[in-house]
Amino acid sequence: MRIILALAALLSSTATARAATAQDEQVWLNLTAMGRISGKLVYLAELQPRFGNGVSRLDQMIVRGAVGWKLSPTMTVYQGYAHIAVPVEGGRDLNEERSFQQLSWTLGKPWGGELSSRSRMEQRWRSDGSDMGWRLREMLRYEKPLRPGSQAVNALVSVEGFVALNDTDWGARGGFDQVRSFVGAEVAVKGASTLEIGYLNQVVNQSHRRTRVNHVASITLIVRP
Repeated sequence: MRIILALAALLSSTATARAATAQDEQVWLNLTAMGRISGKLVYLAELQPRFGNGVSRLDQMIVRGAVGWKLSPTMTVYQGYAHIAVPVEGGRDLNEERSFQQLSWTLGKPWGGELSSRSRMEQRWRSDGSDMGWRLREMLRYEKPLRPGSQAVNALVSVEGFVALNDTDWGARGGFDQVRSFVGAEVAVKGASTLEIGYLNQVVNQSHRRTRVNHVASITLIVRP
């Protein structure tokens, strides 16, 4: 009898865990422009529409810009700002404003490829609250040519972890926020511009022990004049 009760409890907890995980199929598009303004002064500009709910509607629109300073050929620091609009069916859009500081760093060229890091500290404000949220993001990215000596097509993998540093009145909770894992390819388009296509898996830690998993077709065009 105890074994039966234990099995029943295990099945119940497994069903509850599954019920607490929501999944969605999405498409994220990203148009990025980056280049030199003058000397060591550089810029970054992004437009990112994201479609969710089974790719049936616009889930988010992100507009992000930054100016940076090249500390060395392998390291650049940025100060930027982002506006995020989240459409709400039957109501007003939910808006988020972000200021951020970023360090982009080429770590080296192991195994015939290139390993890089992007560290970003964000200050976040949302229209449904008054608190400022702090969040730290760290991304590691590795790319490697599929054919030695050619940069036409690179295999590309990355992982980015998000940690909220405080609680806010609009729902942020300190601790693990989300993780994004990407696998795909980087294709040379024209000059130094590239197209990145692949699969992105996003695991989001939501409130009340709920988890959201998004399966994303990610397409990014990076224009480097």
